[in-house]
Amino acid sequence: MALVNEQFLKLPESYLFSEIAKKVAAFKDTHPEARIIRLGIGDVTRPLPPTVIAALHRAVDEMADAATFRGYGPERGYDFLAEAIIRHDYEARGVKLSPTEIFISDGAKSDTGNIGDILSKDNRIAITDPVYPVYVDTNVMGCRAGDLLPDGHWSDIAYIPCCAENKFIPELPAEKPDVIYLCYPNNPTGTALTKSELKKWVDYALKNKVLILFDAAYEAFITEPDVPHSIYEIRGAKQVAIEFRSFSKTAGFTGLRCGYTVVPKELKGFRVNGEEVELNALWNRRQTTKFNGTAYIVQRAAEAIYTPQGQREVRANIAYYMNNARIIREGLAAAGLEVYGGVNAPYIWLKTPDGMGSWEFFAHLLYDCHVVGTPGVGFGPGGEGYLRLTAFGNTPDVEEAIERIKEWKM
Repeated sequence: MALVNEQFLKLPESYLFSEIAKKVAAFKDTHPEARIIRLGIGDVTRPLPPTVIAALHRAVDEMADAATFRGYGPERGYDFLAEAIIRHDYEARGVKLSPTEIFISDGAKSDTGNIGDILSKDNRIAITDPVYPVYVDTNVMGCRAGDLLPDGHWSDIAYIPCCAENKFIPELPAEKPDVIYLCYPNNPTGTALTKSELKKWVDYALKNKVLILFDAAYEAFITEPDVPHSIYEIRGAKQVAIEFRSFSKTAGFTGLRCGYTVVPKELKGFRVNGEEVELNALWNRRQTTKFNGTAYIVQRAAEAIYTPQGQREVRANIAYYMNNARIIREGLAAAGLEVYGGVNAPYIWLKTPDGMGSWEFFAHLLYDCHVVGTPGVGFGPGGEGYLRLTAFGNTPDVEEAIERIKEWKM
């Protein structure tokens, strides 16, 4: 008799974005004439940069020649990409890393979900609320969440409120956790932490031996100078933090799948008896056992974004999306709606009007405006009363969507 992992049975019936897809499909069945504009799921719409396409073609040609063919690659990733990452993403910001501290993967979602493999199920987890659902769901699967309470919280997870009252800047937890998830620039609220605000968290972690899991997937969208692109810009962070990065939104790799995780050698976890253990070694062991590495041609494509031409092309795409964010933010504010984010991130966090619930407002936008957003409550109880919009659409569609919402609201 094969017993199941009953933790999966504790999860809501479907993943947030699967539920949205079902509702949109049902609407299309009954309204086939409607032209739906999707500003919900954060999938990119701009094609891959030309420099990336050229690198892909070259790598494919290499795979067709016995002299340059590549079979199994290193599970941690090729040094050519790790070294490019270090030069451009870290050394330029005064951060020193070695290639053995970089782990190339198929994306930040995978790594933020899988990192729990090297952590004890007895750890007390803390998350901001609202939060990216993967952080919660994977800890449910990993036996760290306890039970789902009637109010939508999990009994064994510590929640750190992010709300309008604190300007979506989380306060240090009242009770010490063992592991804290931070995502900045933030998904879903689109807000960011300044260097001084992030330093408070690093100092707290150093003092209390807390591990920070820092999701920096949206760092490329930062526009303000006082917002750090990496947690390692903060002194001491390499002793307490793992950082996750993604090429999905930065370079349009949602279809290629590539990202990386930084696990510094000086970062330590602990055995029950207090003995220190190098987390880099544990993550390397996990990856070599469960992961066969990111495809060679994809890693060559990722390397290409670090060339001067690749950087220009990537920045142009990011500017395109951030212009969309401006259109959404300014348009909704002009309609009298309360909006956050969209300055250092491609997400706009919208307060629902007239006290509507998140799913109620989602339905109004879908049925009355034919626009799809993401209900805030899908990101946790703290998201109730909000809706997330993304800037990853085509500009004409974004402009039309905002006009539809303004007409409906006014």
